[in-house]
Amino acid sequence: MTETWDTIADWYAELLRTGSPLNDFNRDTLLAHLPDELSGHQVLDLGCGEGIITRALAARGATAHGIDPSTRLIEHARTAGTPGPGTVSYAVDDGCVLGTVADHSVDWVTAGLSLNHVPDLDAALTAVRRVLTPRGALVLSVPHPCFEAPHASWTRLADGTHRRVVGDYLAEGFWRSADPRAVRRAGNRHRTLSGYLTALLRHGFTPETVDEPAPTAPVIAHQPRRAGLPPFLLIRARAPHDSPGPAG
Repeated sequence: MTETWDTIADWYAELLRTGSPLNDFNRDTLLAHLPDELSGHQVLDLGCGEGIITRALAARGATAHGIDPSTRLIEHARTAGTPGPGTVSYAVDDGCVLGTVADHSVDWVTAGLSLNHVPDLDAALTAVRRVLTPRGALVLSVPHPCFEAPHASWTRLADGTHRRVVGDYLAEGFWRSADPRAVRRAGNRHRTLSGYLTALLRHGFTPETVDEPAPTAPVIAHQPRRAGLPPFLLIRARAPHDSPGPAG
């Protein structure tokens, strides 16, 4: 059977709720690029999955709206509750369209490990720019393009240490992992680092921070081979003052 996010949703929700150091690390590093206090802020969580980041936004006081194309993941998100003092709402929606979100209605868009799944990055950024208020910001994380390229693997050296074999870095496009325990068995869209940055610039966004966070002790304990590599690329980019649409 070809896996989809709906078919792996129950497994994925259980993985996150029983403790996933990598996903916890992604949430925490992404949140580090947002204000500690989000009361009065409208935040869209694009590709929210089972709501791990949406709930954290509400815990900071945000009015958080999570969208995801997977009906089953949204069902899991709705059953997880709201930590408050903010609020959460969820909808099944396409990240390339954002049909449930009004123009200029959100101060922040978070996209934690989700833009690497959208089929059309330009369409997604057009939609994000449309829903952001002027000078609102997008905070995104993706698997680090340099080290999570299609078919990247590990090799063991004679001294017992491991090194990452990069894989097909320049081969942008859709690929699927053959590992039955991997999230990317449901598919992933690889883009180069320059692909993400130039797309943001093309749509008028101004990158404010670019981060390659070093893995924490829990991540290293869970996956010791990752000790020397950043698992994620994080970017915070500010929307322009003018009306939405791609830059000319």
